[in-house]
Amino acid sequence: MDQQRYADATAQEHSDQCLWDRAVGGDAEAFGDLFVRHQAVVYTFCFRRTSSWAIAEDLVSSVFLEVWRTRRQLDLDGKSLRPWLIGVATRVTWQHQRSVVRHERMLNNVMLRREPEAPSLDATVAARLDDERRMADVLVAVRSLAKADQDVIAVCIFAELNYSDAATALSVPVGTVKSRLSRARRRLAAAFPRPDPPTPTRQGDVFHQRQEESSS
Repeated sequence: MDQQRYADATAQEHSDQCLWDRAVGGDAEAFGDLFVRHQAVVYTFCFRRTSSWAIAEDLVSSVFLEVWRTRRQLDLDGKSLRPWLIGVATRVTWQHQRSVVRHERMLNNVMLRREPEAPSLDATVAARLDDERRMADVLVAVRSLAKADQDVIAVCIFAELNYSDAATALSVPVGTVKSRLSRARRRLAAAFPRPDPPTPTRQGDVFHQRQEESSS
């Protein structure tokens, strides 16, 4: 019984809520623990929305920076931080996409062209490029949908959130998530082969290792 109480107390001490309460009070170490706990999920989500590992790494930093900056505005209420992070990541990736469009228009206006760099033959780089190509094919299908449907595909399929957490991430009712997801799946099934996003477990490990190295 004592062991169970100790285990429960330890779990509570390391819960998202406890770490978040400390982070809201300015405890950067507690926020760092939350980063380590959730960064791989956010990284995978950002990759699946951009099809670029390098861009995803940059966006992860932007997401956590934004969450830290606005931390006093969020009442976690005993829940996981994950759906809130995915909600912020959704906004950040849309901002990135709009910036890319503006940048491409600018380049077209000045007729600027650059030859793509030759990829390295390193096995890790080759795997990353293969993931990016497959994810880009998936996004061709997804981006044919309306913005709201893209978002629900992203949070439910790319981020693998349940209906309740997806509703939290998108700030909509659960019923809206279900109806949008059903509609989006029907439209994708009618127009394209099933868009299965690659699962970047290996690359997530690489990113996590980089973060550990940079923090040591």
